[in-house]
Amino acid sequence: MTEEKAMPGNPAPAWLDEGIARLTDGRAVRQDFGDGGRLHIDRLVPFLCVQIACDHQQPVARDIAQANAAYLLSPDIDTAAAIIERVGRVIEQRLGFFIVLEFGELESDDPPAKDAPFLPPFLIEVVAGARAAEQVAAKALIETAATIEGKFRTPHVTLVERPPATTTGRKALALDYPHLTVRFAPIYCEPGTRRIYPQLRERLVASVFDAGLRAVAAFARAKSDNFRLPTHRAFGRKAFVDAVVRADRGIDEIASSFDFLLAVTPINAETAWTEFASGGFSKSPRLYYRPLTLQIETAKRKLFSLNFEHLEDPLLYALYREKQQEVDLQLSMISARETRKFVEFGRALYGPVEDTLHDAASDILARTAPDRDAPSSAAERRDCDYIRERAQAMISAYRRQSADFSASVDIRDDLPAGLLVSRGQLLIARSSALDADRVEALLNHEIGVHLLTYFNGSAQGLRILRSGLAGYEGMQEGLAVFAEYLSAGMTADRLRVLAARVAGCAAMLDGAPFPQAYRLLVDGHGFAAAEAFNITLRIYRGGGLVKDAIYLRGLLQLLDHLADGGSLEPFWMGKIAASHFGAIEELSLRGLLGAPALRPIFLDEVKARDRLQRAQRGLSPLDLIAE
Repeated sequence: MTEEKAMPGNPAPAWLDEGIARLTDGRAVRQDFGDGGRLHIDRLVPFLCVQIACDHQQPVARDIAQANAAYLLSPDIDTAAAIIERVGRVIEQRLGFFIVLEFGELESDDPPAKDAPFLPPFLIEVVAGARAAEQVAAKALIETAATIEGKFRTPHVTLVERPPATTTGRKALALDYPHLTVRFAPIYCEPGTRRIYPQLRERLVASVFDAGLRAVAAFARAKSDNFRLPTHRAFGRKAFVDAVVRADRGIDEIASSFDFLLAVTPINAETAWTEFASGGFSKSPRLYYRPLTLQIETAKRKLFSLNFEHLEDPLLYALYREKQQEVDLQLSMISARETRKFVEFGRALYGPVEDTLHDAASDILARTAPDRDAPSSAAERRDCDYIRERAQAMISAYRRQSADFSASVDIRDDLPAGLLVSRGQLLIARSSALDADRVEALLNHEIGVHLLTYFNGSAQGLRILRSGLAGYEGMQEGLAVFAEYLSAGMTADRLRVLAARVAGCAAMLDGAPFPQAYRLLVDGHGFAAAEAFNITLRIYRGGGLVKDAIYLRGLLQLLDHLADGGSLEPFWMGKIAASHFGAIEELSLRGLLGAPALRPIFLDEVKARDRLQRAQRGLSPLDLIAE
């Protein structure tokens, strides 16, 4: 549809007949019309959110209205009334009930009598008719709006009975349908200047938007005993606008333009070990890194040129802004590689080693002892070629679930011993040698979690789910370590390594140099020299990387999550943290996300399901090695 204007004397735009025909057929409608008007209905829902810019610009009211699955932005009251009458007739016939939510802003922020501890309250005015269902909707909206916090200012919410249109003293929207009007003080503006407080504006949009959906859900329940909805947020948008696709592709392009871990991982691990040992373990080894091909300043300019203002979805706006900030920190860390700033940027990105985490690590190290008597026959170790063979077999098994699982395996000479996932690729250091009973468990860690969630995220409509929502790494690594337990591959030695990483990170953040942290592991916790070096190397890569503390932290968070009745299922949809469960649930209910394309094959084992059930009853990390 193209933009059209209403004809003089006929407030209903000429395109409306076509739009009503589409709506009657259950199809989406999105039509721009004269002077900034727009009708957007992504599916049949029992409401229409309306904003009329007849007096002055009301940017937040506009944002709230267009955050919804069905909204009308109208330049004048007459055009709005004509469109609402036609739209409401169709929706009422199809769904049985219909309500209009009109959003507007008060002309000024004139607070009521001061009764707040810091600043005076701000006014939210709700106007409703006398219909019972209308009053139910108004009550739900008021109860939610009353909890809004506006930077130390609490709302003062008033309910006003809608007067007859002829007695208002000004022209108002007169409708035969149930109709709530919500007007709020423009507290997002600096007094006297109209300059915007961005964070306060975002909070106000998200809060009033949520209150509106709660009102609609309450109205629907009041109108129909058969109405069932798992959450009011399921009334949210079910279709992306083009701006979401552009933002998603843009941030994915930037996040995919560099590999953070490869950029901060030294390429000379073996020679560094030789140098460190020949110097009596007393001098920090020289570490060399891949030359950067990434122009940090250019990447940051692109990152902050992404426009999230037109996403029309507060939830997605919040997710992309968080990711933008995380990618910015990663770029800052890369640019500060081998400097003290690297450590501080890492602390900001991954957090400090909190006391409870350090205590948990110390407890594990104290209650487990290195297995000095364990046999160390070379026949029980598996080299990089064997690991690659088993990895390719596992990838083939996942490919039988989905042909889109196009992961590849590469043996590398420029990595420390171990395995690493880089987007859709498993990298194996040539120097890797694993105990035979650890191979499948570690492959389930890397392939069954890291690669699986990458490809599942790729299969969703949002690419951000493959690069990872902000803060996903802790829970992702905890989930991957838990996969080792489900695969019967968790050992005391493995748990000790996770705890040692926490202890080493704490020492590094406290200013300990490389040799001191190494001696802490050897002399204080009984690690063999080569293993202590590998742990210390990981912690001091790039100049000091606190990331390795997140493995044990993530495991503890996951065990708490399961003991509290949480499920693993949402984790397979992409790279997310437990804090995103609500967002993922909402996006799923709105139909914006589908079921995971792949499920971990290790969950098919009966013993794995038994272990999962035990964890759901409550386990500590030490309990994972009790079998």
